[in-house]
Amino acid sequence: MFGLVSGLLLNAFGNGLCISGNAGSGLWTASAVNLSKLTNTSVGVILFALGTINVLTNQFLIRHWDVQRFIGEFCFIFFFSYFVNTFAHFFNYLGVPNLPFLARCLISCSGVIFFCTAISLYQRANIIMHPNDDTTNLLRFLYLKGNSTAAQLLDFVIPIIIIIFCAILSHRLLAVNIATLFSFLFNGLIIAEADRLVFPQLKHNFKNDEKY
Repeated sequence: MFGLVSGLLLNAFGNGLCISGNAGSGLWTASAVNLSKLTNTSVGVILFALGTINVLTNQFLIRHWDVQRFIGEFCFIFFFSYFVNTFAHFFNYLGVPNLPFLARCLISCSGVIFFCTAISLYQRANIIMHPNDDTTNLLRFLYLKGNSTAAQLLDFVIPIIIIIFCAILSHRLLAVNIATLFSFLFNGLIIAEADRLVFPQLKHNFKNDEKY
């Protein structure tokens, strides 16, 4: 439970830093921002829609229907979205968007480190997690022999396609900057290092009833 709750809050904290710093974010968040501007829909709605697609994808990846996983991941999206908005508003109130570009780059890259560490925590706890991170977890252990870097890179294919598609239609590229490149290059590595260094006593909790 500690891994789950701390991971949820730390993930929202990191994403809030990225959004407020406005110097890039994770690729899934960047794809949501670009889709939001293209469709004139709130980012929260887009993130929820993408998360719902991930929930369904995970049912396909585990090759059987898991009601508890489905409901849990759906609940995670709700609380995650709420806390991301709360943290982003808080950092905006502190004046983070008005800082010099270099400072915002450092803040956004720090946000990436925070949310990667969060992913490590609640992936190891394996109670419930953000459905996108569960997708990465499933790819990592069911299909890629435990390789977190390969799992992250494979998971990035879809948001990259979304970003390119939106850029072609809108003729602008949003939420893609230094921190996005940092996230693309180091997500998997940071998660693997967090597995080793951050609460190493928290081992991966594989469930006996999962048909792996």
